Amino acid sequence: MSNRTFTMIKPDATSKGYTGAILDQIIKAGFSVKAMKWIKLSEEQAGLFYDIHRERPFFGELVDFMSSGPIVAAILEKENAVADFRELIGATNPANAAEGTIRKRFAASIGENAVHGSDSDENAVIEGDFFFSKLERF
Repeated sequence: MSNRTFTMIKPDATSKGYTGAILDQIIKAGFSVKAMKWIKLSEEQAGLFYDIHRERPFFGELVDFMSSGPIVAAILEKENAVADFRELIGATNPANAAEGTIRKRFAASIGENAVHGSDSDENAVIEGDFFFSKLERF
């Protein structure tokens, strides 16, 4: 079990001005930010990041969405980081997310669900490595 996870605040949330409120909720939940950047993914970069979904029918829409505006990528630290962060963000479908979770508060739909959170320790490392060099981590 790792004490780090990866997140992205997605284009729907950044465009609606939710970035600060989402980061505030993350920090108040006990996570510390170990790396963070504001970036706009190209279609190619979004396709590489979500390559695991390439054969799924929603892949093209996902790439279009994730390259439609800026995102905030971050590596977060806390004991039991992956599981605790998944609980903090809530279910992918905001209609099914628990009250008080990030997705319940800020997501509009399954497709526009405000944040990404790594689903395993292994993926947290892979996803963090996609966005951050060793020099950008603290």
